[in-house]
Amino acid sequence: MLRSFIIFSLFLHSCVAAPQTPTAAAAVPAKKWLTLNGQEPGVVARGGFSGLFPESSASANAFAISTSSPGLTMLCNLQMTKDGVGICLPDIRLDNSTTISTLFPKAQKTYKVNGQDLKGWFALDYSADTIFSNVSLVQNIFSRPSIFNGQMPISAVEDVLGTKPPKFWLSVQYDSFYVEHKLSAAEYLKTLRFRGITFISSPEIAFLKSIGMDAGMSKTKLIFEFKDPEAIEPTTNKKYSEFLLDLAAIKAFASGVLVPKDYIWPLDSANYLKPASTFVADAHKAGLEVYASGFANDLRTSFNYSYDPSAEYLQFVDNGQFSVDGFITDFPPTASQAISCLSHQQGNLPKANHALVITHNGASGDYPGCTDLAYQKAVDDGADVIDCSVQMSKDGIAFCHDSADLTTSTTAMTTFMSRATSVPEIQPTNGIFSFDLTWAEIQSLKPQILSPFLTKGGFQRNPANKNAGKFITLVDFLEFSKEKAVTGVLINIEANNFTDDALFCLQNAAYLASKKGLGIVDTVQSAITKSTLDKQLTQKVLIQSDDSSVLSSFAAVPPYTRVLTIDKEIGDAPKPSIDEIKKHAEAVNLKRSSLVTTSKNFATGKTNVVEEMHKGNVSVYVSVLRNEYLSIAFDYFSDPTVEIATFIAGNSVDGVVTEFPVTATRYLRSPCSDLNKEQPYAILPVEAGALLSVAAKEAQPPASAPNPPLDARDVIDPPLPPIANIVSANASGEAPGHSGTIATTADLGLSLVAILVLGLLFAAE
Repeated sequence: MLRSFIIFSLFLHSCVAAPQTPTAAAAVPAKKWLTLNGQEPGVVARGGFSGLFPESSASANAFAISTSSPGLTMLCNLQMTKDGVGICLPDIRLDNSTTISTLFPKAQKTYKVNGQDLKGWFALDYSADTIFSNVSLVQNIFSRPSIFNGQMPISAVEDVLGTKPPKFWLSVQYDSFYVEHKLSAAEYLKTLRFRGITFISSPEIAFLKSIGMDAGMSKTKLIFEFKDPEAIEPTTNKKYSEFLLDLAAIKAFASGVLVPKDYIWPLDSANYLKPASTFVADAHKAGLEVYASGFANDLRTSFNYSYDPSAEYLQFVDNGQFSVDGFITDFPPTASQAISCLSHQQGNLPKANHALVITHNGASGDYPGCTDLAYQKAVDDGADVIDCSVQMSKDGIAFCHDSADLTTSTTAMTTFMSRATSVPEIQPTNGIFSFDLTWAEIQSLKPQILSPFLTKGGFQRNPANKNAGKFITLVDFLEFSKEKAVTGVLINIEANNFTDDALFCLQNAAYLASKKGLGIVDTVQSAITKSTLDKQLTQKVLIQSDDSSVLSSFAAVPPYTRVLTIDKEIGDAPKPSIDEIKKHAEAVNLKRSSLVTTSKNFATGKTNVVEEMHKGNVSVYVSVLRNEYLSIAFDYFSDPTVEIATFIAGNSVDGVVTEFPVTATRYLRSPCSDLNKEQPYAILPVEAGALLSVAAKEAQPPASAPNPPLDARDVIDPPLPPIANIVSANASGEAPGHSGTIATTADLGLSLVAILVLGLLFAAE
């Protein structure tokens, strides 16, 4: 136990910012809030940091206090033992959050709770000594870390109060049930004398009225909790929705209300936000504080938030109309940073860090990638560099698209299924390739948003706009970038076979030159020259490729920054490999796992690759960052902002490549991203391996083999072949013959079935 405490203390020290002194905090301009009292909204940690650790465990409580803003409120859901001891557990039944079912497998019982029969293991059937001596906690949400299960004891209310949290909130959900079984939460509170309790909430009016005098004497705020609108309040037998008609009546026995977040910002059937209700304004008019519940980084919410949990918090406190007075959340650091760091970012604030925000197919998390709408959204979101992965049509038009294969990111399957071919030089599966279609044919297609976690987790991206936008040519892309005066453009020319979870750039410059007679390098050079971007210094031009020969073709234009894509995972960058890179490029684009290694969704270690590259005067960009929590290690709190902070502030990268540029720019425009600035709160990078070390050794995943070092030979590529002289295809649009690339009829038929299934999966969005 002592060893665990020491390790945990080191973990907190390694990744948590201590609050600044009052003098330092005073230097930060005060923000104006539309809360009831004009004060900053409060952050209420439901069971501590229950998004990582079992709810109300000592680790959850300690970590919540250490990672959150200074005025954090700790919430305990009260349950009661047979002998009247109060314990902190998420539900009246113990089986989903403790090990009790394995210890007493035949002790399951059924009780009627609020008119419903509930079956399980209940605290009131066991003495406090039995529970504290035998039962331990488990994570009650299965998508969260399970390696802490069975290692942490249940906390009594007094245990949590003993840690002296800044504020304490006791949630009493089932007083009438306990009273029916000769237990009383009100009597239990009298034994505590209400000391240290800042808030008490309950969905039962009779309970709140019964403790009103004692609570008033101790200056404890009473909060009336609304349940589902159609649920019945047990004291009055009224639906909770009926209390909306007379909020002023609540003021007689409570100083505030707690409601599910949908009471304030309801959702439509498609999971988009409807107009806000008047609930907050009505409650404030009645003199009631408003607290909203149901916030967690790993729950699916409205598509309006683009899977960024900070955006959801800001919707409730920084919308220009109203602000709730606090949040109940499983991830208190995210709520803290939204309030203290990311709110009130009016106008185009300057960035606090030099790192570039580089798009991956524009704002492809919100619109189909490489479309006019994706690029416009990226500009609106403050991206520094917008990117174009160049593909070629059959008639030689260069355009922006993430892949030469159009099957998954367009509606090509419905129109040109018969044009599917096998091109082993490009990819192992059949596809409908851009170089086999004319530009007119490509323009007839609709774009289709890519949802990389649709199959794995059912995470769709912005289905209302799944086919929105238009494809644009390279020439139009360059003109757009000049018109919008973006900081820079990145032109991506992939030359080798490359299909990866991070990037879907399958274009093969060598294949196009030798088999299709299309010179993609010459086409790009010509387009940039005509745009005059090569003759000015105000906008950056980045040329990216995974092929050193492609990059060498642009060596004669000094203003260009050449970026070598290293698509393999590396753990080291020896000097010979860096020397070879410098012959062809000034920067590298690396996978996230080449900087921070992971195992079973835990960050396990940090490499020295960035430091080694910087010593060689090579800039480092990291890709691809996404907002969906499935792509984010537990160490980052399922929060894309913390992952960005770790790469920028913790690894000192020179740029992040992201499909959600607004998340990165919001972080960089925050004063909390400047760790040298005195402030009451900071968004700190995470130390890889620290969270994993808190778990018992036997529960930790096995160590993974280290990534191999980058070999200089991996950097060197053969020269590009000359452009073949191939007769143009006829007007029908049929592709010219190419020996060895068309599969047999039987094989092609089977592959088309696979393509069709894949296409239907994406179309299902």
